[in-house]
Amino acid sequence: MKLDKIAKLTGTIELVSGLHIGSGNTEMHIGGTDNPVIKNPVTNQPYIPGSSLKGKMRSLMEWHAGTVSISDGKPLGIKHIDRLNGNREQGIEILRLFGYAPTGTNDDESLVREIGPTRLAFWDCELDSGWVDEMREKNLLLTETKMENSIDRIKGTAENPRNTERVPAGARFNFQLTLKVIDGEDLLEPVLRGLKLVELSGLGGSISRGYGKVAFRGLQLDGEPVQARLEQVEV
Repeated sequence: MKLDKIAKLTGTIELVSGLHIGSGNTEMHIGGTDNPVIKNPVTNQPYIPGSSLKGKMRSLMEWHAGTVSISDGKPLGIKHIDRLNGNREQGIEILRLFGYAPTGTNDDESLVREIGPTRLAFWDCELDSGWVDEMREKNLLLTETKMENSIDRIKGTAENPRNTERVPAGARFNFQLTLKVIDGEDLLEPVLRGLKLVELSGLGGSISRGYGKVAFRGLQLDGEPVQARLEQVEV
């Protein structure tokens, strides 16, 4: 195997609806929200962790490839490949892109060589500085607090009020990932398929309640436009 280059896929993630990716903060703050979003500890600005995007994209691609039942709901691994039958090629693509956890001496050495090293690396997506400037010029905050409650089906009254912090619709994040190109292979198509699945499904929490609708804009691979290829992807 020969590493030909490391390609860079860049663009913008635009929020179509409010996004909540939780911080896991268990502290109580006076006047704070019940469920804050994750923020950069230096800038205190919200961001999208690369791990969140990677995890969601991989999960959706595994569902799309029909591997979830075969792997019993666990991440696809090298031991599952021989059971994929007609979906073997998609399974190989997923492991090439995202990698897998070795199982030790029982790993099929021929499969290990066929799959090779992990190709994709995801980066944290910081807020676009232009959007931040727009919000400051309008004296607007970078997040919003959405109030929610549950409804008693018999009484028709609101119960259990809670609030959730979100990054509002219209926010823009800088998106970047890198893709190792080995032996002249072209894995851009499955990468774009994964991004399209994220667009269709959503990102972050509370997607069933309308959160997390995103769109990828202005995609470029090493400076060359590939947005049109994303728009043509059918899943």
